[in-house]
Amino acid sequence: MSSWKSSRRIWDISQVLRPGLPVWPGDTAFAFERTWRMDEGSPVNVGKMTMSTHSGTHADAPLHYAEDGLDAASMELDPYIGTCLVVDARGVTGEVDVADLPHIESVDRVLFRTWDAFPHDAWRSDWLPIAAETVEWLALHGVKLIGTDAPSVDPQESKTMDAHHAVLKHDMRILEGLVLDDVEEGRYELIALPLKVGGGDAGLCRAILRELPDA
Repeated sequence: MSSWKSSRRIWDISQVLRPGLPVWPGDTAFAFERTWRMDEGSPVNVGKMTMSTHSGTHADAPLHYAEDGLDAASMELDPYIGTCLVVDARGVTGEVDVADLPHIESVDRVLFRTWDAFPHDAWRSDWLPIAAETVEWLALHGVKLIGTDAPSVDPQESKTMDAHHAVLKHDMRILEGLVLDDVEEGRYELIALPLKVGGGDAGLCRAILRELPDA
């Protein structure tokens, strides 16, 4: 059997889906069970999963924050593939404002690292949200996708969802729950394809960053 390895470094920026995965308070917990087992005489192992559409690393569909928005199966894939800029926002307090952004030039996708270490084992509500004005500014500069290592671009207690609605206004896309602990600020190739879920308000992603060819 032949082996293949990319000449460009790859960073897996996805959470592991597993029992005990922290989820939004009140949302469906992740569960996995083996329904067919080789150790019980089946020729194969087969499992069953129960989960929220927003489990782990995922892409919000417009349907999540707009009654008539696109579902996960209807979203174009272009925003989820291509060059992106990772911004280290760990020194920011309150929310990510326009003044906290580095120089943005010819960038279609921006990912924000906000945690010193991603909280894999416990839900934390003290994440760093992104100001709606920042979303507006990024949209005016051609950004079509915003990603974050937080569970949401808005605060947990928000009822107005200002950042989400700024995204909706400009037909942008959102990635949430990224794991960026080992990623330095800079430019990469993003590949984060959401699952094609009919009627889905989000699509789970296996998200990666890849070193650019000229890095």
